[in-house]
Amino acid sequence: MLARAAACTCARLPTRLPQSPLQRAMSSTPPRSSLLAFPSMSPHPSLLLLPVRTLATHTVGALKSYKPTTPGRRHRVVVEKGGLWRGRPEPSLTAPIKGLSLGGRNNTGRIMVRGRMGHKHRRQYRIIDFKRTRTDPATVVRLEYDPNRSAFIALLRYTDDGALSYILAPRDLDVGDVVQGGEGAPFTPGNAFKLGELPDGTRVHNIEFRPGMGGKMMRSAGCSAKLQSKDEGLALLRLQSGEVRKVSVECKATVGIVSNENHQHRVLGKAGASAWVGRGPKVRGVAMNPVDHPMGGGEGKSSGGRRGRVSPWGKLNTHRTRDTSKFSSRLIMRRRNHEKLGLSNVNKGSW
Repeated sequence: MLARAAACTCARLPTRLPQSPLQRAMSSTPPRSSLLAFPSMSPHPSLLLLPVRTLATHTVGALKSYKPTTPGRRHRVVVEKGGLWRGRPEPSLTAPIKGLSLGGRNNTGRIMVRGRMGHKHRRQYRIIDFKRTRTDPATVVRLEYDPNRSAFIALLRYTDDGALSYILAPRDLDVGDVVQGGEGAPFTPGNAFKLGELPDGTRVHNIEFRPGMGGKMMRSAGCSAKLQSKDEGLALLRLQSGEVRKVSVECKATVGIVSNENHQHRVLGKAGASAWVGRGPKVRGVAMNPVDHPMGGGEGKSSGGRRGRVSPWGKLNTHRTRDTSKFSSRLIMRRRNHEKLGLSNVNKGSW
């Protein structure tokens, strides 16, 4: 009886036909959800033979959420990086970063940088060209993710000598675009000019404080400044924070808005995501000991009898501490928190 039942069962099973390599690749293709959940996972070489519609499509800079399979994923929102370069960075444009695993300690074990812990991921520094001294045309080879900054970066190859260079990738810059600078170049994203060469109303980023020192302002994701006017060798810029300041017209800037504008809308979802990048817990001063903070110690929740809130180095937080005799104070026409501080509309030399 058992042998007869087994024979009937085997007779009902469908015959498995041999599959071609393409059919095996299609049957082993991971689901779309797994490709989206792990954007760093590169597809199998056999998947390159499949039609484009079978692969997961990505939009660089778009926000991506997850199904609440775990408490850490319930509210997690990240920026989609599927359209960026997935390989290693250019070796000639990288440098090692020392002290990533030290957690902000020096060689004696003392804390030099507060709120840090050992990084969980190794990384290399990408050497970015902030000065943009070359004006000859260069082609965008690829867009890359940079773990050291919030903005994406672009790898350029100069047409004349084939030299490679990294720059901050502005919004609307794509692979194959031509980037250049100087007089005669179009005012398109990625091109670098002196502020005196740009028309009023242009959105710029990577702005120099002094000519030749390299861009220092507006380098984070989504940042830009508006060139309002030019007068007497100075350009008037309205920064993203609302501050209005003057800069020499000889200072260089790059046209466009920095890429990855949705960086500010990320939700890490769990404390471990902060630990991955070396960011530790933020401890209140009153919860510390007197040796660790001026507001530490005392009985209960008191601050040990000290008046006023101070920084870890004893500087008062109750009033502005900027040195009003700085020369740069004369170049700030409007502070970012102008209304909150109740300042006048005219800068008389210092704030």
